[in-house]
Amino acid sequence: MNWLLVVTGAMVGAPLRYLTDRAVQSRHDSLFPWGTFAVNVTGCLILGLLTGAVAERAAGSHVQLLLGTGLCGALTTYSTFSYETLRLSETGARLYAVANVAASVVAGLGAAFAGVALAQAVWA
Repeated sequence: MNWLLVVTGAMVGAPLRYLTDRAVQSRHDSLFPWGTFAVNVTGCLILGLLTGAVAERAAGSHVQLLLGTGLCGALTTYSTFSYETLRLSETGARLYAVANVAASVVAGLGAAFAGVALAQAVWA
């Protein structure tokens, strides 16, 4: 049963990641990988909210498997973040590469903390 929850979440997360990435990136005429940045920060926010909900006993392990492992696991992408950062660096866009790393770490952690805080505010 657990694997089915993970697969179901991933079946939504993977296409959502692709479609969101393409939609966001098509609106920006920039070398910066805005699409990957957007899905990763969104995934951090969702995972933070879910973590806070589980801590407050507002969500259980099945929801955590479906949304946390399945959806967020397929929605977010460390490999694409790494690849895009490497490509920026290799093509001479080192400032964009550094900005991508710094912004992704700061915004991702900020989104996760914000999600936990929001969950605590709602369910505490």
